Amino acid sequence: MSRIGKQPIQLPKGVKASFANGSLLIEGAKGKLTLNIPRGVTLEISNDKVLVKRESEEKNIRSLHGTIRAIINNMAKGVVEGYKKELDIVGTGYKAMMKGATLILTMGFSHPVEMPVSKDLKVTVPNPNRVIIEGADRQKVGQFAAVLRKIYPPEPYKGKGVRYVGEEVKKKLGKALAK
Repeated sequence: MSRIGKQPIQLPKGVKASFANGSLLIEGAKGKLTLNIPRGVTLEISNDKVLVKRESEEKNIRSLHGTIRAIINNMAKGVVEGYKKELDIVGTGYKAMMKGATLILTMGFSHPVEMPVSKDLKVTVPNPNRVIIEGADRQKVGQFAAVLRKIYPPEPYKGKGVRYVGEEVKKKLGKALAK
């Protein structure tokens, strides 16, 4: 039995969960999130607890058991607290700005990179070199941050690019200094 999957999920105060037609709906102060539960996995919702159970011992269902439990736990936390990722933009002339629902990045390319922001994410640019992504869905926040970072990952020689706050980039010696 999965060590993670068998633990009940304690729903925080103000969070409602309902399960119907193979779909779980979790509502809280920061929004609503839905999850389609795969066949072979069932949920029991009682008072303020959700218990994830599996119907058989097939390998794919056993692998989904703990994963589904972790996703539901993240959803419950997300609708109360929310998730947040911060990115730094390093480089001379590299900057970001919001224009309506679009994030515009100037990254040294021949054109500015425009990224549309979905309605369930909140993207703020407190200064031109910092981007803050917030939302209730952990997967969407992380995915948007990863796509943003992938535009110009930090390079190892000068350290220019997009990086997570606190991320350390190991710098390499240039050709002139390497012997």
